[in-house]
Amino acid sequence: MKIKRNTLLTLAAIVVFYGLLAIAQNFLNTYLLRILNLCAVYTIFAVTFNLIFGYTGQFSLGHAGFAAIGAYVGALLTLSPVQKQANFFLQPIVPFLANLQVPYLPTLIIAGFLAALIGSLIAWPALRLRGDYLAIATLGFSEIIRIFLVNLQPLTNGAMGLKGIPDYTNLYWSWGAAIVAIFVIKRLIDSSYGRAMKAIRDDEVAAEALGVDLFKHKIMAFAVSAFFIGVAGALFANLISTIDPKVFLFTLTYQIVGITVMGGMGSLTGSAVAACLYTIFLELLRPIESQFNIGALVIPGIPGMRMVIFSLLLLFVILFYRKGLFGQNEFSWDWLIDFLSGKTRKLKASQATLPKNGTEQEKKS
Repeated sequence: MKIKRNTLLTLAAIVVFYGLLAIAQNFLNTYLLRILNLCAVYTIFAVTFNLIFGYTGQFSLGHAGFAAIGAYVGALLTLSPVQKQANFFLQPIVPFLANLQVPYLPTLIIAGFLAALIGSLIAWPALRLRGDYLAIATLGFSEIIRIFLVNLQPLTNGAMGLKGIPDYTNLYWSWGAAIVAIFVIKRLIDSSYGRAMKAIRDDEVAAEALGVDLFKHKIMAFAVSAFFIGVAGALFANLISTIDPKVFLFTLTYQIVGITVMGGMGSLTGSAVAACLYTIFLELLRPIESQFNIGALVIPGIPGMRMVIFSLLLLFVILFYRKGLFGQNEFSWDWLIDFLSGKTRKLKASQATLPKNGTEQEKKS
């Protein structure tokens, strides 16, 4: 009965959510729409990193490289032949891409599959390492991908990047992809594969002794994560309309790690909420990087101050909420209904009286 009720509530919530997206898409200005789209893109980044590290325990720093693959695939497949000719004026584009233009949905899928393929190939040797060594190896592979993007002039237009990318990304595409990513990853971690991944995270030796195929489950986590990172990269490229290799520096990966740690390792809900808070918070802090006045006092803008404040906020979370804002907790309809009906407060009140009653009974005995 509860399962049927929760399914109906989830479907109703999705319908209401898309109704709100339709209102936002039609009535909000371009600036606010871009912020909401970025919230969805960073949500995908965060939940995919959580799958690799939060649930499988593999500290990978290759997100920026996989996102770059998805972004360039998304750009090259959606650019018109005229725009490709305008971009590749120093050296002609490779012939098979010159007149190729693919619809947006197949482009997202192709971007995801190519990122998953390359992610799996990278994971094949890298996953033989553990801990900090794995992080260094994946970070190195990410930088190798970026260097290839700089030097493959006929394919990527080198350091000049790609301009005039069609702005196909809207709230329906971005948040639709985010919902699909959360749904797929949630179903995965609730399955036997997900339980095996959690066992690998907690103790690889014990998991292997129980018959868990470590390599297969690690590769699966990397492939699923890289697929959705590639999709997010394509969404990002078709949102900002201009990309170049500098967009995908390793600092992007560090931002994703910070968002995920802030939300809570092992919590998809925390990743989604932290991604939205991060995006909105940085935009609210944008004025401090330009000159502003407080009465007669002129405060010069300090470039990069937004990231300094975000770092301080992340440090505060680590000091006082070591498990992140949500820890390993997830939103559920059962919790919400119990909270609204007062059962949660009653349960906490009854638990608070248990030690006292126990002590009184011990004294009487």
